[in-house]
Formats: sequence, C-alpha cells, structure tokens
Amino acid sequence: MNKKRSLCLGVVALAATALTSCEKSWLEPKPLSFFAPENTFNDPAGLRATLVACERNLRYEWYGDNPPLLTESIFSDIAVEGTTDKSGPAQNMNLQITPDAQLNHVDYNRIGWYWLEGYKGIKYANAAITRIDQPKYKSDEEKNAILGTAYFHRAYRYYRLTHQFGDVPLILEEVNTPKLDFQSTKREVILKRMKEDLEFAEKWVPAVADKGTVNKGSVSHLLTKVNLALGLFDDAIKSASNVIEGGTHSLMKNRFGVNMADATKNVIWDLHRPENKAIAANREGLMLVIDRLLIEGNFDGGIQIMRNAVPFWFNNINTPTGNRGTIDTYNIEFDQVTSVGRGIGRLRPTWYSTHSVWDDKNDLRHAPGNWMRMEDLVYNNPAIKGRDPYYGKKLQLRNDAGAVLTIDTIRCWFDWPAYKLYIPDPERLQPTGGHTDWYVFRLAETYLLRAEAHFWKGDLVNAAKDLNEVRARAGAAPLAPAAINIGTILDERARELYFEEPRKTELTRIAYILAQTGKQAYNGKTYSLTNFSDNNFFYDRIMEKSNFYNKGVKTRHGDEYKISPYHVLWPIPQNAIDGNSKGIINQNKGYSGYERNVPPLTEIK
Repeated sequence: MNKKRSLCLGVVALAATALTSCEKSWLEPKPLSFFAPENTFNDPAGLRATLVACERNLRYEWYGDNPPLLTESIFSDIAVEGTTDKSGPAQNMNLQITPDAQLNHVDYNRIGWYWLEGYKGIKYANAAITRIDQPKYKSDEEKNAILGTAYFHRAYRYYRLTHQFGDVPLILEEVNTPKLDFQSTKREVILKRMKEDLEFAEKWVPAVADKGTVNKGSVSHLLTKVNLALGLFDDAIKSASNVIEGGTHSLMKNRFGVNMADATKNVIWDLHRPENKAIAANREGLMLVIDRLLIEGNFDGGIQIMRNAVPFWFNNINTPTGNRGTIDTYNIEFDQVTSVGRGIGRLRPTWYSTHSVWDDKNDLRHAPGNWMRMEDLVYNNPAIKGRDPYYGKKLQLRNDAGAVLTIDTIRCWFDWPAYKLYIPDPERLQPTGGHTDWYVFRLAETYLLRAEAHFWKGDLVNAAKDLNEVRARAGAAPLAPAAINIGTILDERARELYFEEPRKTELTRIAYILAQTGKQAYNGKTYSLTNFSDNNFFYDRIMEKSNFYNKGVKTRHGDEYKISPYHVLWPIPQNAIDGNSKGIINQNKGYSGYERNVPPLTEIK
C-alpha cells in the first residue's frame, strides 16, 4: 500500500470515528497554525524566502522539455523550431503567433510562459520590497542587501518583459487584493526605474554570495544591459567595468575542475562541465541557477538539453545501400546514444550558427571534440552488421549519385556544440540531459556588453580590445578595430553564448538602440521608433542570417517558416488583456486588438 493511499484511508477512518462521537466540540475550528504575511515577514528570513522563490523560478527558463529559452532562440538568427512531423510548433509565425493562440505549451511555444513567469517573479520580489521595513535587522547593511536582491529580481524580469513585449504594466508594490485596472507603462519609463533600483542594489548586495544567489557582479551585469537599453553608453561602460575590474571575477583561461588532467580536453570543455560551473575555482560565473542530482528541489527531469538541441540522428538516416543506418540502443558495439544523447532536433540551428559564423579554424569552440558534426557519428545499427559494408563507417549525407540519405535534413542532420550540450544523464538509459547548474550571466558576456558600449560611442579600439579578450580565450585570432560593428559583436555572442543568452531579447534591445539613436547599421540602413514594428534591425538581421525564414523552406508536414517585422515584439496574451476589465493593457502593432490601444503611462505615480 503506497503512502498516499495509506494517508487517505487514515483520514477517512478518523472522520468516521468523529462522526460517531456524541461530542460536538470537534465542529469548532482549531487550526494548528496560521499563515499571515504580517507574521511571516517579521523576520529577515521570511523575506529571504520570497527571494529563494525568485531564484528557483529563474531556473525554469533552461530546464525541461521544450524549455522557454528555445522560444527565445527560434525568434532570432541562430535557430528555428525543428519539429517537422506535425503542425503547431512556432514555424509560420504569421499564422501561429497571435494573441489568442496557444502561447504556453511544450508542443507550441512558450511566449505566454514569459508573461506569466515574469509577473510571478515580480510578485515575489514586490512582496519583499513592500515589507522591507517590517522585520528587525542586525544592521542597515543586512536590510539593504535584501532590498537590493529583491530589486535585482524585479529588474531582471522587467528587462526581459520590456524587450519581449515592449510597453507593459509596471507594478512596484505587492498586490494582495483583486486588481483589474492595470495599464501599460512606456518601456523607457520602466527601464529608468529599474536603473535606479539596480544602482541602489549595486551599492549594497555583497560581492561574494552563495552560488545561485545574487551578488554584486550579477547586479552590475544586469545594470549594464539596462544602461545599454536606455542609450546610456558611458554608464554601461562604468557598470561593466565594475564587474571586469572589480577583482572578484575573471575569465577562466587555464584548465580547471573535474577533467583538468585529461589532455584531450581544454578550458572551453572545463568551463561547461556540470561539476565545474559553481565551484570556487570558477571565477567566471556571475549568476547561476542550481540543479543537481539527488538534491532536494531539483528540477524533475533535469535540463533535457540533449533531447531538445541534439539532432534526431538515430532515425531516418539510411546507409548508401538503403538500409536503416542508425539506432538509439545502448550497450551495443557503437553505443552513440550514451555519448551523444537521444536528441529529437527541436532546436534546429541555422547555417549561420553552425557554419558561417565561425571565422577561425583554431577556435576551440568549434574544434573537434568540443564541436560535433554528423560525420563524427557512424552507422551503428546492429541489424546491418555483416550485410552492409557501411556498418561502423562514418555517416554521409549523400550517396555516390548525390541522393540525400535522410528524409529530413531539418531535424536529423545538423552540427552542434557538444561541450555545452553534453550533460550526463544517469537517470535514463537513453540520455536526454540530466541535472546541471547553468549560467545565467557569465563574465565573457560582460566583456561583450562593454565592447558593445564602446562601439556605440565610436571607440572601436576599446571595442575590439574587449571582444578580443573572449576570442583569445577560445584560441581565435583577434579582430582589427576597423572590423568591429554591431554585426561582429552579435557574431561573437552567437559563438560564445549559445543556449545561454536570450537571443531574441538581445536582438530586440539592439534594434531599439538603433531606432533610438538613428545610427546607421552595418547594412546601410537607419531606423526609427516611429515605425519600429514595421521596419527594424531585428527582422533585417534574421533575414540576412537565417536560411529558413521567408526562404520558402517547409517542414515534412508542409508548414513554411515565416516571420515578419512586427515579431520584434511578441503579442500580449489575450487572456491578460481580457481579464483586465477596468483598464487597458495595450497590444503590440501587428496583432489583433492594437486598434484599441490608448497612450501608455509616461510617469510613475
């Protein structure tokens, strides 16, 4: 008898005993304990508990099946949705991305998750902020550190929301009664307030904190992004320099951690091993989420990144003689599922991401061992051993006559960064990616953010210097200052931050900067905020780099990959607008309901 059934039977038995009693005192409510915020938050630990919830929920973006970050990636130049055997996944954005569509499901997309989870994180942070004066503290430092941490979490969510959805409701206090009159606030107004909060947090959050919690470096890193978004490039250089030159963090340039004695590996491999991400020797991680095997509170099922981002290599690939060539069985002569993972090709990288962005043959991030090519795999189907000469030989895409040997090159045939995606999975016989810590912010990105700030100011010498710090660690040759533009910075981000950065958010942020400044982009175009949803760098970049969108490419199921300029901002979920019956949350241009918009709030009351 399992524990749940035993407990239920025990409750039924207890109720039956009570009903036979002559006493009526059992009807009187006698609660064993009370939950009341005014009591819970009398202690600093109670406020910290709400921030633990922020940290826990931060993790969900990278973990599970079809994790939300995949949606960020497919609205960009680096990847598309690779599911090809059914309709529903976000491929034809013009048809499938509407305010009343399914916007939060593993078989579709996770746009709605960002809306819901963004405001959930804001709710938790606001609970601590609103009640910050309630407890008694040992010192002002203790109080301000908690407040600064709460400010970080709120600013993190608003930074994302304003670059996913644009103008959104600004909520700065705990909401504990029904409220149906929210209004959209202008994006710049929100970001200015987040800047103020982060500048406070930068003063008070400790430089060294437990792994998985907020530290001063992560605050300054986020502040740099907000400064860039506001066009405050000198401020962005200052906040980035606070991290880079602060003495607490540094790029990992030498071997370290669990595999450091393995001469076949290198520092790029070390940097992304699950065992190495949160150790004291690793000084590069600024903000991490923590998820480990056999610890309380870990994410059920782990990160599953090999399932989502490794190709569907074990199916639909034939030998040149026409036999099924690959299989996902373990403990066979060529057991590739254990070493590669059981991928389904959901996150399908573009040719830009796997090939054209790589500009140096010595780059360790694209080197054999770190980077996997389909030709590194072999035909491993035991059923063809002894009767097919290609058994045990390397895969090939075409036969001698030039015919393609797979029915699905979108899902089944592409290269991938094994150094990031290989996560041991001891819980499954067919691994999909197990438990691992993951980087939210890493110092390599801080260098690239400061390079970007220098670029916007026209200081190409210092922009190149910062960008080349990241390249040098990877063994790539430096770029000359004259070669630096926003495109080369985005290229370096693509090489360094695959499945770390929220690529759509960052592309939209850069599109906003170009529209705000009127600065000519490397494509020769200038942009404006007046027609942002009709003409923007976000769309032009995707059209330039993606070999899928608007190129006539279709899935096996017949869905065509399409995207439009207005997808620079996602639709506000219709249920959020409809449920706000006494106010108006604006819809973004390009989506149904935009015509009912009213001017957004331009000041904080």
